[in-house]
Amino acid sequence: MDLGLKGKVALVTAGSQGIGLATAHALAREGALLALCARDAAGLTAAAAAIEAAHGQPVLVLPCDLADETQIGPMVDTVLARYGTVHVLVNNAGGPPPGPSARLTEADWQRAFQLTLMSAVRTTNAVLPAMRAQRWGRIVNVSSYSVKQPIPDLMLSNSLRLAVAGWAKTLAAEVAPDNVLVNTVAPGWTLTDRVGQMLAARAGQRQCEEAAVAAEILAQVPLARFADPAEIADVIVFLASQRASYLTGTVLPIDGGIVQGAL
Repeated sequence: MDLGLKGKVALVTAGSQGIGLATAHALAREGALLALCARDAAGLTAAAAAIEAAHGQPVLVLPCDLADETQIGPMVDTVLARYGTVHVLVNNAGGPPPGPSARLTEADWQRAFQLTLMSAVRTTNAVLPAMRAQRWGRIVNVSSYSVKQPIPDLMLSNSLRLAVAGWAKTLAAEVAPDNVLVNTVAPGWTLTDRVGQMLAARAGQRQCEEAAVAAEILAQVPLARFADPAEIADVIVFLASQRASYLTGTVLPIDGGIVQGAL
């Protein structure tokens, strides 16, 4: 199936590992022109080299801390200077740290607010003029199934990812007349470094093996396994494509069935 992404310019944030990196590979496989940003310049350079070697597509490397509002505008300006436009934006950012409400400081909340919500708002605002002018755009926000079903011990993530979903739903209606489509994916438990860190932290708190924590989680997942990042990426790329031309304003769980609600 031709997804209509060949030659389209795609900006993927937090693209050096996990779901972001898998999405970058999937977009490159479809022939998109890639721009990747992440905080870790060395990791970003390595990721770009791997993508170029695997798919023969050039990658624009953009070191950027998404929690720093002064870095986002210049980062997007660099993409626009190189390619002239952006067709696809994948808003992805590392999740905020775990912890219950009682352990969180004002600084924790402020950092999470900047990283989880405002990075998506600012990056989107920076690319929207080009998308609206060309009357074609795809914005896909990478969130979590916690927007449907809160996850214990993730107060910051549970709260601010819901804010992203509300913002995206509202924005979708505003920009639909310009053929800019805005959707959010809500992955379940996926084999990323962040999930590995969470498993290790829970095992440490409970003084048990990580395998026991993993088994407890998977007992709640009807498919009884973790997702591979590539499985999440395939859905993101579909939403970014011409084939998803009548799909906007939705939150799409990719969670192996863990959310049991009907809607």
